[in-house]
Amino acid sequence: MQIEALVAEGLEPIARQELRSFDRPIKLLDDNESGPIRFEYNGGVRALFHLRTITSLYLVSSYAVPRPRGLLGDENLRRLVDQINTVRSHHPPEAFTTLYVSAAGAETAVLQRLKEELASRCDLTIGEDDGDLLLRLRRSVDGEGWEVLTRLTPRPLATRKWRVCNMEGALNGTAAYTMAMLTRPHPNDLFLNIGCGSGTLLIERLFAGEARRAIGCDNDSEALACARQNIVAAGMADRCELHSWDARALPLPDGASGAICGDLPFGHLVGSHDENLRLYPALLDEAARVAQPRALGVFLSHELRLMERYLDTTRFWHLERAIKVGLGGLYPRIFILRRV
Repeated sequence: MQIEALVAEGLEPIARQELRSFDRPIKLLDDNESGPIRFEYNGGVRALFHLRTITSLYLVSSYAVPRPRGLLGDENLRRLVDQINTVRSHHPPEAFTTLYVSAAGAETAVLQRLKEELASRCDLTIGEDDGDLLLRLRRSVDGEGWEVLTRLTPRPLATRKWRVCNMEGALNGTAAYTMAMLTRPHPNDLFLNIGCGSGTLLIERLFAGEARRAIGCDNDSEALACARQNIVAAGMADRCELHSWDARALPLPDGASGAICGDLPFGHLVGSHDENLRLYPALLDEAARVAQPRALGVFLSHELRLMERYLDTTRFWHLERAIKVGLGGLYPRIFILRRV
């Protein structure tokens, strides 16, 4: 079967790396540096649901019709229903109750009829703005015919099952897993997540592999309570620690940590730019103090000029690279730093 993976902008190289190292046979169909990733796959579909850098997965089918109206033919409708049933077969019967079709001209009479036919044949309700069973309709890449892409899961893979408590501005799970992987996880790590918020980075680091200690700290009691709920839901309560610490004055010895991560305040939903002018240098200097020589620090920030000014003057961190990431209409950077 042919699958299309949607990936957050900027994370495509890491997603390709995860697909190449997947323990089932995957054949990548292109080597584009950006955009969706297509691949051939003949293994068990459920195994794909464990991919952590992918936002969504779609089953791709091509239809040799010049216009969407051709999909209303009986043979093509039966193929579409079979495609939908293939996806539904990998989930409990109650997983899909609503249908949503995403396409240019979705409100035209032809596509309205297509939605009604599919909803009727599959016993689904047509969704207004979204649906458990999501179809994307578009012209084929080669311009010959049309493609129908069916999402393989009721919700995007980026919507983590462990997230039972959400906080406004919480980090996307796929970006968090990517950041964790960029620290080059090792079982002997003392992994430190400063300003851990609802626990996303901490949890995703433990999905990336074992750590000798995994510590999350925050001075917001509500954030820590939220993180505890998510950690319990992820089944990781006995694998990590949460502490009410000020990240500017950590009760850890010099050189304690081999890997440090942080989703730094953007100054929009959390904090302000004026606060960040004081917070960033204090926080990054303290992270450097507790970092081992040559340790990696991976930080997400939308305060690009502030980070650039800090890195131009600090003697503690060396910038290895910065990755521009598209997250919910914002384009922050993941800064990969090496302790000098």
